[in-house]
Amino acid sequence: MKENKKFLMTLFFVGLFVFVNGQNISNYWQQHVDYAMDVQMDVENYQYTGTQKLVYTNNSPDEIKRVYYHLYFNAFQPGSEMDIRLQNIEDPDGRMFVDGKSRIAHLQKDEQGYLHVSSLTQDGEELSFEEEGTVLVVDLAKPIPSGGKTTFDMVFSGQVPLQIRRSGRNNKDGVALSMSQWYPKMAEYDFEGWHADPYIAREFHGVWGDFDVKLTIDKDYIVGGTGYLQNPEEIGHGYETSGAKIKKQKGRTLTWHFKAPMVHDFMWAADPEYVHDTLQMENGPMLHFFYKSDPKFVDTWKAVQPMTEKAMAFFNKNIGEYPYEQYSVIQGGDGGMEYAMATLITGGDKPGSVIGTMIHELAHSWFQHVLATNEAKHSWMDEGFTSFISALCSNEIRDSKKENPFEGSYKGYYYLVNSGKEQPQTTHSDRYNSNMPYGIAAYSKGAVFLSQLGYVIGQDKLMETIRKYYEDFKFKHPVPNDIKRTAEKVSGMELDWYLTDWTQTTNTIDYNIKEVIADGDKTKIILERIGLMPMPIDLLVAYSDGTKETFYMPLQMMRGEKENPYPTINRTVLKDWPWTNPTYEFVIDRPLGDVLAILIDPSQLMADINPNNNIYQAQE
Repeated sequence: MKENKKFLMTLFFVGLFVFVNGQNISNYWQQHVDYAMDVQMDVENYQYTGTQKLVYTNNSPDEIKRVYYHLYFNAFQPGSEMDIRLQNIEDPDGRMFVDGKSRIAHLQKDEQGYLHVSSLTQDGEELSFEEEGTVLVVDLAKPIPSGGKTTFDMVFSGQVPLQIRRSGRNNKDGVALSMSQWYPKMAEYDFEGWHADPYIAREFHGVWGDFDVKLTIDKDYIVGGTGYLQNPEEIGHGYETSGAKIKKQKGRTLTWHFKAPMVHDFMWAADPEYVHDTLQMENGPMLHFFYKSDPKFVDTWKAVQPMTEKAMAFFNKNIGEYPYEQYSVIQGGDGGMEYAMATLITGGDKPGSVIGTMIHELAHSWFQHVLATNEAKHSWMDEGFTSFISALCSNEIRDSKKENPFEGSYKGYYYLVNSGKEQPQTTHSDRYNSNMPYGIAAYSKGAVFLSQLGYVIGQDKLMETIRKYYEDFKFKHPVPNDIKRTAEKVSGMELDWYLTDWTQTTNTIDYNIKEVIADGDKTKIILERIGLMPMPIDLLVAYSDGTKETFYMPLQMMRGEKENPYPTINRTVLKDWPWTNPTYEFVIDRPLGDVLAILIDPSQLMADINPNNNIYQAQE
């Protein structure tokens, strides 16, 4: 019987993956920052000092009397909130917890990270401030009025921790410096208020603005990261234009000058053994690749380069044009982590793994670094949407030929449901009970949100929704209601029920073919909704003469219908199914003896937690 079910599932899986190329926008506001930083890095003791001039524009309707900065490197100290969380969570991150111990708890003084502010003024006037772990609390000398600007001048110093999580020095690949979340970073203030979350484990949120960064470092080091290099003729190292004459440098250091327009973060990495390759895309950005000259990495990183070009072209077509003139793939970090105009990826000696990570992190350039969601509150909107689009991309450019590119995401979601540990996706990322439900909710369930939305509104409307979402909300901070409203405008359907049940509850989908019985020379089919989450239903019926037809039951509260997803199969649109009704029955104009099999959702894109009751087979 189980083999027969598997065969029928395969038989009924109709290929439908044909993809084509919150907030009221008119009342929307967001803050703006302009950073100018001058930093000196000592590569001997991994300490650095810097000055920061930050011009803050208050576009909110509110008067601001206090501001907050993130001091992320302070997390890498024994007794920090990140350390304590590691010691108390039931499934600590294996990269940060070794032999039953928190790696942070055992850092020596010269291995720890820190970021301290020694002076801070507002328009020339000294400010009082207090360092509270990874957050700097600053009381202003004068309020910033709505529509006003103010200038903060700061002196700060830091120490780069051993590589433990994302940032750090001397990682397992031998990269000297992976410098992410390394500077005092202004916290986001939006319609919800301040987002000055302590750095405990998860992702980030930042204010849109322009960065002007000067970095002075040992001249043997090659630097890659966010921003456009302003002085390539002084730097060399593969940055200079063809035929440019490199100016001779005096002393042991070089000052690298970068500018990054309209980003919400700034990352850099440096190593004296970096190879720097470039690839200019036709009708696209310049791609930069930085990787260790170690022979075990070279073949992998050469293979990554043409695949990056293919992935960039795919995302440009299916989401929208990448808005910057360059993108860098850099060896460093742990695993992979996206940043503005660049990503940090561990080297690896297997091209397939590194290419897969590159595709995912590159996709984040759209879903997070242009569509800048609050990852602490809505991690599923960046990780999930990235997982969705990167699965499509990988399936195409790697010629994987998977019938369902999202199969892994569905398996992850079902595992979470069966574990009994699921929490709503609206849970703050730091407040999940353990790491497992967070990871699956963000990545797998987040991806299923989009793939299942395609089931609800149609695949063509889904891809149109993604492109419109990008066009309407790029360089903004979209919230869950924004993707929902975009889909409503594109599809003409009402979708509040979908956003509510999928993201704000742990309600599940479970539909059952309850009865199939003779009704004279016709057949009556009775369906049952068991799960609390309602859905529209596609039903495929196969007859003994080899013909098929589908029946479509729209969900009444959708107030609309999708186009026939199987245009080669005749479809009958039935009356709406109100969510209050636990059962739904209808009659087909064929005798029971003609019915070979019936299947709920032949696409398998509806995340029904019990597929065993979705199929009916005639008795032999």
